[in-house]
Amino acid sequence: MKKLLSLIAIAGFLTFGTSAWAQDEMTETDSAATEEVVDSATAEESDTAAVVEEAAEEAAETMVSEDEEKPKSFHQVIKQKFIEGGPTFMGIVLICLILGLALSIERIIYLNLATTNTEKLLGEVEGKLSSGDVEGAKEVCRNTRGPVASIFYQGLERMDEGIEMVEKSVVSYGSVQMGLLEKGVSWI
Repeated sequence: MKKLLSLIAIAGFLTFGTSAWAQDEMTETDSAATEEVVDSATAEESDTAAVVEEAAEEAAETMVSEDEEKPKSFHQVIKQKFIEGGPTFMGIVLICLILGLALSIERIIYLNLATTNTEKLLGEVEGKLSSGDVEGAKEVCRNTRGPVASIFYQGLERMDEGIEMVEKSVVSYGSVQMGLLEKGVSWI
């Protein structure tokens, strides 16, 4: 009778307890359910209670050993290392932080240097072109820093080759300038 009761207790424990052990830690409801099994068994006999308690402990040990045998995912390993800390892992985190900050600061500086007053540039270029001074418009674009002035300059360079060539030149050089503006941003 004791063996039958212990087998039923183990089967019930494994059936209802596996969903609780699928999580990382044992919850309070699981420990309460184990206590209920032990309490109900003490009502029967003290010998039966000891057998049920031993069976519950064996089942818990079996479940823990099964959890230890399962390979952990990469995310779980990194999470565990982060929680544990230590100079080697935290050194890697510090290096990533420094590199990210360096890239961010470099991009901020580059993008601030790339800004121009486009209305002023457009007004100066239109003024030079309306007076017929193409070389003066090119000079204004050369002396103004930033991607907009560079794209204007490429368009003015191809001005004699026709509107289609100017359009192709502006589009292709615009792609080059966008690549320069986005350089290193994917790492951030």
